[in-house]
Amino acid sequence: MILLVILLSVYILAVNFYAFRLLKTQRDGFESGEKRAGEGDGKLLLAAALGGAIAIYATMFALRYRLESCILMLALPLLAVINVYCFYLGFRGIFLIW
Repeated sequence: MILLVILLSVYILAVNFYAFRLLKTQRDGFESGEKRAGEGDGKLLLAAALGGAIAIYATMFALRYRLESCILMLALPLLAVINVYCFYLGFRGIFLIW
């Protein structure tokens, strides 16, 4: 059971770190002129759906990047609530089996 808790925790940390790096890389590419502002929104939403919505949302405010994107500002809090609920169910299910 401890292994399952560790695996789920590592998954959550890895997805959130990937989401953070993805948004930071997108911002750096935009500032250097290599990318346009809307490129990579699909990747951001996919990373958010996999569990990184909280990291993307917090990073957007910390870096002050893409705050004017209506789709991201509406979808990310919704996905964050769904992610937290799914992680809660995952951890609760692990402890119910135990």
